[in-house]
Amino acid sequence: MLFEGRLCCLRAVEPTDVDVMYVWENDTSMWRVSASTAPSSRHALAELVESMRYDIYAARQLRLIIQCCESGEAIGAVDLYDFDPQNLNAGIGILIYDKEQRGRGYATEALQMVERYAREVLHLHQLWCCVGADNGASIALFVAAGFEQIGIKREWRRVGNGFEDEIMFQKIIE
Repeated sequence: MLFEGRLCCLRAVEPTDVDVMYVWENDTSMWRVSASTAPSSRHALAELVESMRYDIYAARQLRLIIQCCESGEAIGAVDLYDFDPQNLNAGIGILIYDKEQRGRGYATEALQMVERYAREVLHLHQLWCCVGADNGASIALFVAAGFEQIGIKREWRRVGNGFEDEIMFQKIIE
């Protein structure tokens, strides 16, 4: 199966995921990496889940839940966004929410599965992402997965009373 690994599997978002997504989306400590600036309601998330039944070609985005094989627990999500079927590329974002679950290989395995899906099913040419310069774990994840740094947006993200750089990565996957 394309979405089943040794540690985790990727699955479609289900209506039962609204509660866990509500926690993730409303954790203000995560807003710096998700570019969120306001809380999400359960109603808005339920509508989002309903809209996810559409094909990536219609919605131009896709969210998959990362589920731990051992526990069956939803531990994070991976998003393809800004999907461009003309130029065959998409942005990618990944979240392992619980700090206790980080560093165990879930993100690496999920990234490998999504990359395979992007290449074999969507026939994408490349994936790209933008990571805050202070997010060492994400930088290490994408570099280890073969993404190359292609630029730095200087003082791009407002953080407290200052600004931080954002690093752009891309990977040619075909």
